[in-house]
Amino acid sequence: MSDKRVTTMLKIKNSSKHQLSSGGFGIDILWPGMVQNSDDSGIGGIGRIDHANVRSGTVISMHPHKDDEILTYMRKGRMLHLDTVGNEEEISDTRLMLMNAGHTFQHEERTLGEKDGSMQCLQIFIRPSESDLSPQVQFHDFGTPYSENNWRLIAGPDDAPLTFRSQTWVHDTRLSRSYELRLPVILISNMVRLLYVFEGAAKIGDIILNTGDSIIIEDNESRTVTALDTTDLVLFTTDPAGKFFSDGMFSGNIRPRL
Repeated sequence: MSDKRVTTMLKIKNSSKHQLSSGGFGIDILWPGMVQNSDDSGIGGIGRIDHANVRSGTVISMHPHKDDEILTYMRKGRMLHLDTVGNEEEISDTRLMLMNAGHTFQHEERTLGEKDGSMQCLQIFIRPSESDLSPQVQFHDFGTPYSENNWRLIAGPDDAPLTFRSQTWVHDTRLSRSYELRLPVILISNMVRLLYVFEGAAKIGDIILNTGDSIIIEDNESRTVTALDTTDLVLFTTDPAGKFFSDGMFSGNIRPRL
């Protein structure tokens, strides 16, 4: 008997995200589980995704995290990172960072560059497999900001440039206009995927996605995404049956359990 579920794709419009702004930064927050009939604001290991635009010279002062796996996926600008485990490192669109916050962790971020410039990124909050793990910070220089017309593995639980302590994977690609690309193969029978358009426009099935839009895919079909313009895509894959801790400081469930 096949374990393949009924084909399901659910679009999330950019306008449905929660917007916050303060001082030199603005954030559009996506809680992917909010659009589903679920008592969880996240989906499996995917807790929360922040699309941030921060002016150069902005300082986000030292603040805590607990039980969050935080991937800083930069697309524009540079940032100086400082933390309580001794790092003082610059990150950019080629050199990304993953903070495995664990039981005790604090960090500060200072945006660098020209006075009128800005930093744009996704701050991605993934749920760890369990609470109170040891804190650590990882950096990886990818050498190039974009993977042209091919999926690039950014982070995952093993054999990835950056390691999540979670059954969750992140890929990215930049597609040329009209280019078609199949979603990468992940050997999980009942995986859930979230395809996010960082910039551009794309089509998957008969659904069109524009900048800031995303789509939840809950089937095992071999799907193809087509770029309608030069388009930057970020793909999240998680195992909803995998073990995850849903009470992290930022990645945790914000909805009351029924």
